[in-house]
Amino acid sequence: MLIRLSDIDGGASPNIFYDLGLVVTHQNYGYRGVIVAVDPVCMAGDTWYKTNKTQPNRNQPWYHVLVHDSGGLSTYVAHSNLKQDTSGQAIDHPRIGCYFTKLEDGRYGLKENHSTGACSV
Repeated sequence: MLIRLSDIDGGASPNIFYDLGLVVTHQNYGYRGVIVAVDPVCMAGDTWYKTNKTQPNRNQPWYHVLVHDSGGLSTYVAHSNLKQDTSGQAIDHPRIGCYFTKLEDGRYGLKENHSTGACSV
């Protein structure tokens, strides 16, 4: 189940470890990004999962992350491979404005009326 920004508009608080808008760093590869959606467990198919270099446990939250300074790439990352980024630096990604307002205290504020289409996860 993918939790999109629209799913929390009604004030629901899904049981996740990291919030949408949090800036994170990949513990193995060092890239930074911002969380735009989360699945409670890995929802990728077996073929994709078997080609994943690290193959972390599928039974943990998996995050859709916009990757900083990547030219617009996003990735799908297991909770165990992420840590909160404490640099305070913004994420440079062309879709940031689709989902978020300004960066404050290591997280982006969620846009009330976020876009879909070209900006969907």
